[in-house]
Amino acid sequence: MNLNKTCLNCQEPLSGRVGKKYCDDYCKSNHFYEKNKTKDQSFFKSIDLQLKKNRRILKEYNKAGKATVREEILLAEGFNPKFFTHFWRNSKGDAYLFCYEYGYMKITENDKIKYSLVIWQPYMR
Repeated sequence: MNLNKTCLNCQEPLSGRVGKKYCDDYCKSNHFYEKNKTKDQSFFKSIDLQLKKNRRILKEYNKAGKATVREEILLAEGFNPKFFTHFWRNSKGDAYLFCYEYGYMKITENDKIKYSLVIWQPYMR
């Protein structure tokens, strides 16, 4: 029997070990997400803001679904390639990093560093 009786996130009845505070990992994660998003200048907030900025920049430079953009242009806009949500590998083994549905991969073309930009497609699952 659990002493807390209800999940701190969703208020559903709890079962399992004594002292349990959450139904599952989702409820635990969501509880801390909601708690931390209200903190000013929190680590979470700074990452979230950078991911949103990266997505906005990638969307702006990739209107046709596929594009190539010089690295310095994206960096000047505030793009930070170290922040991404997930990745996908193509049949050649190249990894595209994604900010939500907008992906990028660093390439070198004519001795210039560029990013190949793509939009997430159903076959990438």
